Amino acid sequence: MPDLSQALNLAASELTLAIGALVLLLLGAFIGEKSARLVSILSVALLIGAAVVAGTGPLGTAFNGAYVADPLALYAKVAIYLASAVAVVLGGGWMQRAGIPRFEYPILIVLAAVGMGMMVSSGDLISLYVGVELHSLALYVLAAYHRDDLKASEAGLKYFVLGALSSGLLLYGSSLIYGFSGSMRFEDIAAYATANPGPGLIFGLVFLICGLAFKVSAAPFHMWTPDVYEGAPTPVVAFFTTAPKMAAMVLFGRALSEGFLQAHDQWAQVLILISLASFVVGAWGGLVQKDIQRLLAYSSIANIGYALLGIAAGTEQGLQAMVLFMTLYMIDTLGFFAILLSLSRNGRPIRSIADLAGLKQDRPVTAIAITVLSLSVLGMPPFSGFWGKYFVFGAAASAGYWMVAAAGLVASVVAAFYYLRIIKLMWFDPAPEGEAKTDTAPVEAQWIGWACAAFAFPLVIVGLTWLEPLTRIAASGFGPG
Repeated sequence: MPDLSQALNLAASELTLAIGALVLLLLGAFIGEKSARLVSILSVALLIGAAVVAGTGPLGTAFNGAYVADPLALYAKVAIYLASAVAVVLGGGWMQRAGIPRFEYPILIVLAAVGMGMMVSSGDLISLYVGVELHSLALYVLAAYHRDDLKASEAGLKYFVLGALSSGLLLYGSSLIYGFSGSMRFEDIAAYATANPGPGLIFGLVFLICGLAFKVSAAPFHMWTPDVYEGAPTPVVAFFTTAPKMAAMVLFGRALSEGFLQAHDQWAQVLILISLASFVVGAWGGLVQKDIQRLLAYSSIANIGYALLGIAAGTEQGLQAMVLFMTLYMIDTLGFFAILLSLSRNGRPIRSIADLAGLKQDRPVTAIAITVLSLSVLGMPPFSGFWGKYFVFGAAASAGYWMVAAAGLVASVVAAFYYLRIIKLMWFDPAPEGEAKTDTAPVEAQWIGWACAAFAFPLVIVGLTWLEPLTRIAASGFGPG
């Protein structure tokens, strides 16, 4: 029993969320749809509480090494739970305005957060798969949450079908790895890979990488991303592109660095190819987009390519760079989607890039916020996105991949075009004739967007003084406690 109590103490944040989600589900079932606002408020409190529990929790391993609580997992959980709480706040207001306030939305996000917490603490292939599937099942439902919308239903179906394919790749790769190494634990797999490197294990590893690459929407496994981002409800997309991406990237780094570090030369080649493909698809694919959410989908693909360079470096510096990049990227993206949720005309959400023309006339502060966030995501110094790319490209160059880093810089220049086009439309183009002014912005979405823009610049200068040490501690303390 002492061992069990210690294990439960290590997994306290996941237990808090799981039990809380069940209680909230019962509450919503008894009260009905009128409980949507109450359940949303309690879900936000639950996620913030879980972040505190995770951030102050002990270090160690549990369940025979299947669960790892190390500084990297603790840092990632705090970031994931807080981003999930923001997604609940954004979604609650949007659902109310769309006339579909349902209590299931925040509960699904809480359940997804349980899976994401499991992902970043995975110590073997079984916990890896359980965490991935637990969070994926909730995401499939969220993608089709607006069931009366044809595009949302299509998005959910596409995501589910292609997600099943990626799960098959993940399972097949895991079975091959287990078959050759004789163990599910990353530590034992690493020991086997050191003593018996062979094509069988590498073959299984490639399938594992392909399955995880789908979860982060890296090219060429990105085919679901543009359609799902366009069809799913906007607050759901804001959630998709932040917390799940952080969880999957940390899991990516943990599985490769902890289980296959001795085979770094082999898997680094695969990651570099995926990164280069993501650069090309994300940068050039975004040039022809007219829908803002599809544009942000291609931006996400390119940015995941940059983050993968940190993992490909195979060093502590690279892992820190990836975590720092994903943290700054989450803040920028949440801000972008929050502002998108605050923009509408005559009750109709602004979704087309052309609809942003002349925004400076009636929403100058919002236009400034979009400008700051656009410059940040494209990597313009001294905005936060620049520092993320600076650390990632620096880690890749230090590991000898300076040509790939140079390719990433070229892709950033190409992608800058579609962000600069947004800025040009807002500040220099006149508003379309006969178009009404934008509606009064929802308070929660507007202030979250402005806060994220303020962090992108100038608060990031101060923020880096504590983010950089925290991510360095997370990377240096990586591994079983």
